[in-house]
Amino acid sequence: MATQAKEQGALATVTLERRSDAGEALGTVQLLPEIFGRAPNVPLMHQVVTAQLAARRAGTHSTRTRAEVRGGAAKPYRQKGTGRARQGTIRAPQFAGGGIAFGPKPRDYAQRTPRKMTRLALFSALSDRAAEGRVCLVDRWSFEAPKTKDALVALRALGLEGNVLVVLGSDDAVAERSFANLPEVDLVEADQLTAYDVLVNDWVVFTDATLPGGGVEEAAGDAPEPAPGTENPPAAAEAPASEEPVGEESEEDDK
Repeated sequence: MATQAKEQGALATVTLERRSDAGEALGTVQLLPEIFGRAPNVPLMHQVVTAQLAARRAGTHSTRTRAEVRGGAAKPYRQKGTGRARQGTIRAPQFAGGGIAFGPKPRDYAQRTPRKMTRLALFSALSDRAAEGRVCLVDRWSFEAPKTKDALVALRALGLEGNVLVVLGSDDAVAERSFANLPEVDLVEADQLTAYDVLVNDWVVFTDATLPGGGVEEAAGDAPEPAPGTENPPAAAEAPASEEPVGEESEEDDK
């Protein structure tokens, strides 16, 4: 689970342990430095996250001005001779039940954020989580049926505590329904992942299919490399396979 990083200029090489959803180690994977090895750009992440939260606002708030409030068409009292300040309507902002001066009106809070800034903010957020060792990689979710109990067992086996972001693929429908009832788990499609989703959670869990950049596998359980000089199989081992059909043909000729 631990993440190791070695500085190489502006980027860092990040190695991540690859595990099964049962917690078994399956080797290590070298993550793409351009995505997981950057120095986090805090001002950029702040600007992008602020824009993303602003875009979520409905902007449907509305108050009535003195022209929109019902009533107040008649002058409440005469202009002079009362000793009071002159008034033209009881729906003026200073009256109870009157209109609201400079109140909120429906508006769009969306901010234009360049696509390159949004992408770099996501990479900065992922690099921050990778530097803290809070990125988890599983080969796949092996749930046979949607069960919240199986999802809890998987989280405990992986050692994930706190708020967990599970990045799902298009084929993870069973996993989506298994994690859906857990309040500490957020689910997001791989193509909908944002910097806010990463920063608001303690852990980010990817599968082989949803890992950004893919990564380079360095599995420890692979077959050992052949010794020098034994890369090509000996010719003697192929001889029996080539002699059998020759012998059969000679027997048929004798017949």
